[in-house]
Amino acid sequence: MRRTLLATASSLLVLATSPLFAQTPRVTNGRLIPQPAASGLTATVRTVAAAQSEPVWIGYTVPSRPGDDTMCCGDNGYWGSCGLEPHDRDRTTVTSGGGTARLEGPQSVMILLRLEDKAVQRIRTFSADCELDAGGRSIYWLDTVKGADSISFLSSFVSDEGKRNDRLSSSALSAIAMHGDAASVPALIKFARQDPSTKVRGDALFWLAQRAGEKAAAEITTAIEQDPDTEVKRRAVFALSQLPKDEGVPLLIQTARTNKNPVVRKQAMFWLGQSKDPRALAFFEEILGKN
Repeated sequence: MRRTLLATASSLLVLATSPLFAQTPRVTNGRLIPQPAASGLTATVRTVAAAQSEPVWIGYTVPSRPGDDTMCCGDNGYWGSCGLEPHDRDRTTVTSGGGTARLEGPQSVMILLRLEDKAVQRIRTFSADCELDAGGRSIYWLDTVKGADSISFLSSFVSDEGKRNDRLSSSALSAIAMHGDAASVPALIKFARQDPSTKVRGDALFWLAQRAGEKAAAEITTAIEQDPDTEVKRRAVFALSQLPKDEGVPLLIQTARTNKNPVVRKQAMFWLGQSKDPRALAFFEEILGKN
């Protein structure tokens, strides 16, 4: 009997530490259905969608960027159940014992797709340690999805201009930015440079700022100088304010000092004021001293 219990415990330990088990979410008020994704993400979503007569969810995990903020429900480090369904989106059901405090952030992000009328109607993202309240719906959980495949799939909701849904587009861009895969930055840069939509270019610049780094700063400053739309320039200045201060503040000062567009200069001054950085104060003293 003891040998059997030890064998069972050993098996559970192996299962709990395997990649597949680690990527399986905790779900309440719903049914989790394992779904192979060997044919690729796009084909798998189409297959599942075609077979449904009522709304369902598809979910999977991909590696996320180190140090990303937790995207979950609850306060003070304690998690409850996050409602997936539209009428449950703002509901947090606290689990018995107050939930579990997260000591160290997971290195993966859950992508959830709501299927209705044979198509994706909603995209949501959560940290891998969140508990999900499925609202009575089924969740088809994909076993393995590569980050690059996920980025390509999500990009289709941004780049299809003729059928683009602004809500889906914004959700897809934010999900792309949360991927740890190297393909996420080039995808965001492409949208920031080339998309015909002012909103998409501005959103992409914002998410590039969250990625920070030299590439992000270079793309944002290029947009400030070269994008033909003033609204995109304004969004780009805001994106500078989202960079780490050692990068963002000097670029904001440069923009406020040299940009030819008065709207852009005013926006840069505003975000410098919000920064409360000593370098911003010194710049304001310099400008006021000239008057």
